[in-house]
Amino acid sequence: MKPDIESLSKDTIVDFIGSIFDRRGGEEYLGEPVTMGEHMLQAATIAEENGQPEEIIVGALLHDIGHFTSEFGTFSMDDTEDRHHEDAGAEVLERFFPSVVTDCCRHHVAAKRYLCATRPEYFQRLSEASIHSLNLQGGPMTSDEVAEFEKNPNLKAIIGVRYLDDAGKRPDMKTPDFWHFAPMVQNQVNHHTKTPLV
Repeated sequence: MKPDIESLSKDTIVDFIGSIFDRRGGEEYLGEPVTMGEHMLQAATIAEENGQPEEIIVGALLHDIGHFTSEFGTFSMDDTEDRHHEDAGAEVLERFFPSVVTDCCRHHVAAKRYLCATRPEYFQRLSEASIHSLNLQGGPMTSDEVAEFEKNPNLKAIIGVRYLDDAGKRPDMKTPDFWHFAPMVQNQVNHHTKTPLV
């Protein structure tokens, strides 16, 4: 039985997220050739292999966690509206993680729209499922949306995780499991809880 989200604490959140990976990581990922768990673990593994900072590795690992935490189901190729998994995930993460990690989750969808608007070659990277969801999510950003998005102090990290998101869809890639990354995840939680809440 999953715990009530409200009852989670900095001491239990990492085990809770790990249990999600263990219980539900094998679920289908939007028609991609990898499961949900494989997708997020691949993004984190690529970040780690490339020597990315810990917050990027954790941001990549958790960017799609909203597919699990939301109660309104996951995206499918039959969807005709966006399900906003990025907001559902960020709402859980923001209580426990630094803003850079939370923003990588909250804005990874917007980052796709941003990159499609600002880097025309980026569109070529998108999978069929990602192009389908782009249309549901509003298509490329307008110039006003681009200007607003660029004000985010975590923009570079968000874009970095977006590229990792696109890369983490390899059917033959081997990765460690969630528990390999768990100490990093806990470290980010501890880092956040040292910051006084205002």
